[in-house]
Amino acid sequence: MTRFGYTLMTEQSGPKDLVRYAIAAERLGFDFEVSSDHYFPWLDAQGHAPHAWTLLGAVAQATERVELMTYVTCPTIRYHPAVVAQKAATLGVLSDGRFQLNVGAGENLNEHVVGERWPAVAERHDMLEEAVEIIRELLTGDRVNYTGDFFQVDSAKVWDLPDEPIQIGAAISGPASIQRFSQLVDHLVAVEPDADAIQAWDDARGHALPVSRKIGQIPISWDPDEDAAIARAHEQFRWFAGGWKVNADLPTTEAFEAASQFVRPEDVADQIPCGPDLDAVVEAVSAYWEAGFTDIALVQVGDERQEEFLSTAAGPLLEKLRAAAPSD
Repeated sequence: MTRFGYTLMTEQSGPKDLVRYAIAAERLGFDFEVSSDHYFPWLDAQGHAPHAWTLLGAVAQATERVELMTYVTCPTIRYHPAVVAQKAATLGVLSDGRFQLNVGAGENLNEHVVGERWPAVAERHDMLEEAVEIIRELLTGDRVNYTGDFFQVDSAKVWDLPDEPIQIGAAISGPASIQRFSQLVDHLVAVEPDADAIQAWDDARGHALPVSRKIGQIPISWDPDEDAAIARAHEQFRWFAGGWKVNADLPTTEAFEAASQFVRPEDVADQIPCGPDLDAVVEAVSAYWEAGFTDIALVQVGDERQEEFLSTAAGPLLEKLRAAAPSD
């Protein structure tokens, strides 16, 4: 069965609003909720960046059923992996086992704030591999000493652990990361409906490991007015057109403004379904389950229509998605 999620987009909404949206999304029947983990919005027009872990702690107490995930946390520069392990375990306890930790190699936009240099992608993947090893060890509850090329852990122990082990997903960005992380983590995270990447991941894991979830995310800009939907998506999500290889390295919102200055509204509308047509959203989302994704999180672009989306459009959209998606 394909699972559908709701994105707590910390770049575009304040923390109290996000908790309200999380409660509403659970009541509507979304299967899971993911939170971005950013220090900055992508563009100044988005205007927010509350702390993801504080938010998820509040959401864990305000909800009862819905699964919670980071999408994604970079456990290498802004956070030390030993601290990420402690945070993940605490959230697993607070949510009664509803939390999954998804990690990635990060973006310069969010990691430069602690004053460290921004490494090249190959080094970031080396760092992420060490970080996952440390997190895995600490989540066993054992006392951990670790000396790596990038991280050191000195007699650390996570004392409060959930009853069930926390699952870890990793964001992949190409063949090298697929080969490196497919056997190191439990699940795949990606933002493009790439069937070849899904197949490569399964091939790399082989038959000895449990079947992975494949967790994707797609932005939509629902609005009763199609022109307003396009204008909002262009104002707040034109950075999306840059792609991972660009977006990972830009350091500031000003850089994203400059990099996206020639992106036109029609360019954004070609990438993001905009307007009131729910069937168009279903068609766009279908590319993910056709590629082999098992879990797909929706991002409703912008805060201004978020409550109306949840109160009027999200329920019917979920019905349409579940009717169209594979059921086994």
